[in-house]
Amino acid sequence: MNLNYTNDELRDAVLEICHEVQRAGGQACAVGGCVRDTALGLPVKDIDMEVYHLPAHDLAELLGKRFAMDLVGQSFGVFKVHHFPIDIALPRREAKAGTGHRGFDIHSDPSMPREEAAARRDFTINAIALDPLTGELFDPFHGLDDLERRLLRHTTSRFSEDPLRVLRGMQFAARFEMNVAPETIELCRTIEPEGLPPERIFDEWKKLILLGRRPSLGLAFLRDCGWIKYYPELQALIQCPQNPKWHPEGDVWNHTLLALDAFAAHRIGNPSEDLIVGLAVLCHDFGKPATTQTEEDGRIRSLAHARAAEEPTRSFLLRMTSQSALIDDVVTLAVHHMRPHELHQADASDSAVRRLATEVKRIDRLIRVDLADRAGRSLDGTPDPACANWLMEKARRLEVAENAPKPIVMGRHLQHLGLTPGPAFGPLLKACYEAQLEGRFTDESGGIAYLETLTKK
Repeated sequence: MNLNYTNDELRDAVLEICHEVQRAGGQACAVGGCVRDTALGLPVKDIDMEVYHLPAHDLAELLGKRFAMDLVGQSFGVFKVHHFPIDIALPRREAKAGTGHRGFDIHSDPSMPREEAAARRDFTINAIALDPLTGELFDPFHGLDDLERRLLRHTTSRFSEDPLRVLRGMQFAARFEMNVAPETIELCRTIEPEGLPPERIFDEWKKLILLGRRPSLGLAFLRDCGWIKYYPELQALIQCPQNPKWHPEGDVWNHTLLALDAFAAHRIGNPSEDLIVGLAVLCHDFGKPATTQTEEDGRIRSLAHARAAEEPTRSFLLRMTSQSALIDDVVTLAVHHMRPHELHQADASDSAVRRLATEVKRIDRLIRVDLADRAGRSLDGTPDPACANWLMEKARRLEVAENAPKPIVMGRHLQHLGLTPGPAFGPLLKACYEAQLEGRFTDESGGIAYLETLTKK
């Protein structure tokens, strides 16, 4: 097998490193994700290499003659190669010395047998090594077989030493559309998220949202292994009923999983935009558990559930990230996710669409949430696009699809009319903006004319 390099320069750098290490009596192998992705036929963007039988100082001296490198942690023995997405590491011994993801004493050991080095990796699909010079594969835990079977399985019981691996399992299951082995699920049930830094947790959730081909598989794994209890906003969706007339897919949990998969099938490739929309799809019905009631006639209703989504959405995100702008954007979409339907039903005016744009900033984001929501209400994942098409056509015609309407009348216009800046400016500008949203004027000349009517009163 040959690595699926993205370009010839990367291939040449890897082969040069391997040749230099071999001449010095060592062996350099590609390990981890780059081998896994090659086996899956995916392009390899980053390459991790492990070097055996050479001490760190010898490796640094050897490769330093050909490459600029940074040493990351003396005890870790990890070198980052400048100008190339290549990390080179020595096999390392890890001893649990504290809680959480960082609670390890780590020391490099170039004499460690390859079998032992592979045993410290999390999943069998990440424990495959490849010699780029010979194409020889080293697969002690049968990771290639697991890839073929689409089975995610841990290597050894040492898996439980790092709780972050449970969340890695979540995003791997989603990214590679894998089922998780029963023994791995049972092992994960014994692990607690002790001491995990929020930023590392959020990294795994971002991978679920941005890379997961079927995010539903990752969330189903969290449910199966019991880790859903650490995300009570999600756990509350399980068995939360919905009106079968509108939701034949079942409870809110099933609906959310279907909606997320629909979102994943239509990402736009912009990570910041996809993250905001994907998180909004994940959180959009967080208000239903608190608002769902069964009426005397048997009808299930969740009145005002969109507005009720604000508090649980903030709570869920704040435990993972302090990015206030991101949280605000996600909350805004969750709280307004019913508005496209409401406006479409009412055949709302241009003014209503402009006002919606001022509330959500980007109607195009809201439409993506609406489409995923609608797809999550059908068993085949196909949304009814009528509402989205109607709203997008209006938003584009009004030039508010990707931004809120910008005020036409500004402070300088008031000054041009001879008004002195002061407290009266605010109410005048607000009145002009309200009139602009109502459609009373659409350009600068119209805005000035309207302003003049206000100042003459």
